[in-house]
Amino acid sequence: MIDGWDGLIEEVPGVNCQEKTYKELKETLEVTLKEALEFNRQDTLNAAGIGCKEEKIAI
Repeated sequence: MIDGWDGLIEEVPGVNCQEKTYKELKETLEVTLKEALEFNRQDTLNAAGIGCKEEKIAI
């Protein structure tokens, strides 16, 4: 992007954004990361099937 900011989350493929300001970029990256993590969580739960146990951790 010319005259703007490009950003990505290295640890999560596909989470990359472009915005006009650095502040907008950080906000968009946060939203995009949350969406990617939730999508991956749902995908994993669907693949695990009935009877799987989900346990949340904080880091």
